[in-house]
Amino acid sequence: MAGASGNVPVRVIFLGPPGAGKGTQAARLAQWLGVPKISTGDMLREHISKGTPLGLKVAPFMVDGGLVADDILIEMVRERTAQPDCANGYILDGFPRTVPQAESLARMSAGGLKDVTVFSMEVPTPELLARLRGRKRIDDDNGPVVQKRLQEHHDRTEPVVKFFVAQGSLQRIDGLRDIDAVQADLRQRLKVEAPA
Repeated sequence: MAGASGNVPVRVIFLGPPGAGKGTQAARLAQWLGVPKISTGDMLREHISKGTPLGLKVAPFMVDGGLVADDILIEMVRERTAQPDCANGYILDGFPRTVPQAESLARMSAGGLKDVTVFSMEVPTPELLARLRGRKRIDDDNGPVVQKRLQEHHDRTEPVVKFFVAQGSLQRIDGLRDIDAVQADLRQRLKVEAPA
């Protein structure tokens, strides 16, 4: 695979449950590569805060913790990845979360998924629970709620993980390690030249 400034765009997808560190790692990797980090969650929240037609449409789903329809997310990502700043690649955080979204992503790209690297950030559930409790400052009484959220995430994304395994593009990442160690591992696995 070429570097971010080479002929082949560097396209990376981060999968993983809440608390696995994918947002942090995706942001650091994007900065290192000089490509945009695209978070569907951030994009949706921006639409909601600006009161756009899309924001008004998805706000009820976001408040209730429900899933935004595939077609809305697919179109949003299609438009974003067509922007000039994505010419050398991009990093997706939070997309795809369903198999139809993954299939659409394959159709969006001229080369399909052969040049896409998928990192699955993996952290044991007890550690995820501890991280989420710390992040949200919740008490143990909310533990079952967080556990349910993690289980729902697993149930939704497991088919997506299997999809990328079948494509031969999934790489499992040990997210228990130090942040810098994980980042170094990600950069090494990408096999790209460090940007100038």
